[in-house]
Amino acid sequence: MLNQVVLIGRLTHDPELRYTPGNGVPVATFSLAVNRPFTNQQGERETDFINIVTWRKQAENCANYLKKGSLAAVTGRIQIRSYENNEGQKRTVAEVVADRVTFLDRGRSSDEQSGSEGPNVEDIDISGDDVPF
Repeated sequence: MLNQVVLIGRLTHDPELRYTPGNGVPVATFSLAVNRPFTNQQGERETDFINIVTWRKQAENCANYLKKGSLAAVTGRIQIRSYENNEGQKRTVAEVVADRVTFLDRGRSSDEQSGSEGPNVEDIDISGDDVPF
């Protein structure tokens, strides 16, 4: 069996970093806007908004180095989970649990403008082999 996803898109908002209760494992969530490869009947290109979840060091790196509008590549797996909301209704959520997030923007940060180099892409591209579930 195979459950693998590869996406390239732009973040729709800054990553939200939280820590799990009890053991304090970092987890970051964000949404990626990915254009469809075809146009609709009106000739417009539609976009899918896909929820991404990252864990541990990768979550911290995403929160530190990505922001709304950043271009990123995500590889991972689709996860479907259910929960009950505050009104007692059952909700189902589809999301991508990222094994790897690659930062594709080479924009100028304030560090780069002051003469020092920003983070190296290879240094902040972390695999998430130890996802806690």
